Amino acid sequence: MGPRAETVVAGQGLLEGPVWRAATTDLIVTVVGAGRLVVVDVDAGTVAPFAVTDGGPNGAYPCADGGVLVTQNGGLDWDAIGIPNPDPGSPTTPGIQRIGPDGSVRLLTGDDGPFRAPNDLVAEPDGTVLFTDPPQFPAPAEPSGRVWRWRPGGRPEVIAAGFNYCNGIGIEHDGCIVIVEDRGLLRLGADGSERRWLIETLPHGGDGFAFDIDHNIYVCGGTAVTVVSPEGEVLDILESPDSATMMTNCCFGGDGLRTLYSTDGRSGRVLAFPAMPVAGRPLVPYDA
Repeated sequence: MGPRAETVVAGQGLLEGPVWRAATTDLIVTVVGAGRLVVVDVDAGTVAPFAVTDGGPNGAYPCADGGVLVTQNGGLDWDAIGIPNPDPGSPTTPGIQRIGPDGSVRLLTGDDGPFRAPNDLVAEPDGTVLFTDPPQFPAPAEPSGRVWRWRPGGRPEVIAAGFNYCNGIGIEHDGCIVIVEDRGLLRLGADGSERRWLIETLPHGGDGFAFDIDHNIYVCGGTAVTVVSPEGEVLDILESPDSATMMTNCCFGGDGLRTLYSTDGRSGRVLAFPAMPVAGRPLVPYDA
């Protein structure tokens, strides 16, 4: 088994989308149910407000200026999901939001959609953004999830469709796209074609994920982070401290990107797995 989890902060609501900021040695985290983002000081174990997005900010991706891109689902039906949410944000337009370092919020995709519930995203070095757009939860019987590509100044285009519930998304070192679909990892060609299962059933299901420098994938789901090789082999399972956990997403941070930080949607915790044996893969910040 890998490193043991340590609690950084707790009681913060349904957390998602952690982003490590090396310049300030902190994390930006989305609070999905409350429609806001917070900054977590990982050394002091404190939380400070960062931005109010309304709706449901979900995945996040770093920007070069210290801000983030956010996939905005517009706001979820918490009664239908079955998760208590005492502090819901106001509904807003689904799409991609640009959060400045001062907490300013701008909708990049305007009225382009129509989007269903944008979930997670990744940016390429040229500024192209790929994001998943599953249906509102619970998912309907007819597969309707999509993967979109958006370039600054252009209109989003669907590059793959017909998913039951597409969730986390990332780009492999060879340019292939990987998404969480249902309980597995699905590999797509760079243009969205050539679907092939990397692993069809993860032992704890899947949500958001991160890569290390050896191209392994760290997939959050249930009470654990599952480490999967580029060949689809389960290499390790990083367990949470207890069963009252719903791992939602993760990122690498800290000195040398050797700490894996994970968000918890049930107890509102940020967890840290220090001294990881392999460093995380650095992300190329969005700079458009």
